[in-house]
Amino acid sequence: MRRSQVTTVSLLAALVLGACTNAKDVLEPSAITPPASSAQPLPSTQGTSSATTSPTTTAQAPSTAASSATSATPAQTAALAKTRLQVAPIVGASVDAAAPLTAELQTRARQRGLTLVGSTDQTATHVLKGYFSTMSEGKDTTVIYVWDIYDPSGNRLHRINGQQKAPTVGGGEGWPTVAPATMQAIADQTIDQFAAWLGGGAG
Repeated sequence: MRRSQVTTVSLLAALVLGACTNAKDVLEPSAITPPASSAQPLPSTQGTSSATTSPTTTAQAPSTAASSATSATPAQTAALAKTRLQVAPIVGASVDAAAPLTAELQTRARQRGLTLVGSTDQTATHVLKGYFSTMSEGKDTTVIYVWDIYDPSGNRLHRINGQQKAPTVGGGEGWPTVAPATMQAIADQTIDQFAAWLGGGAG
């Protein structure tokens, strides 16, 4: 009888921990103050497209996802060719964690035929704002991310969000335990989902 009670408690604890992996439970972008350069606060539900949620995945080297860069449809290729994407300062991630992310965003964008422009460029057609958080669970660290895509006027057009789970690097918790490959995998997925959204008829 005692053993069955212990088993029941263990199962309930596992279910509670599992429920906490939902991105909305850990990171709610609307509660975060956008960067000072933002023209207006984060809107709630305006735009023409619903959010795209990617499932929790295990981090992999960026090169393993390279094959998808060659499978762009004609619509995606045309849309990407005329798109100039500006990436706003990342919110929530440490500088060390953001560095491989931004570097891989640039690399992946070039692979997809997408032009990234600087923060002072007035020709941007889309602005990408990212909000990040981490959650440590045993020997794994999960990075929760949300990207909002805006037009130059500040209207939100689309949202990309998801989680990336990988073994913890070194000791401790939080950003120091996140490997560069984890952030690079997020960058690859972000550009690929952005391209898929554009190819689906985005403005």
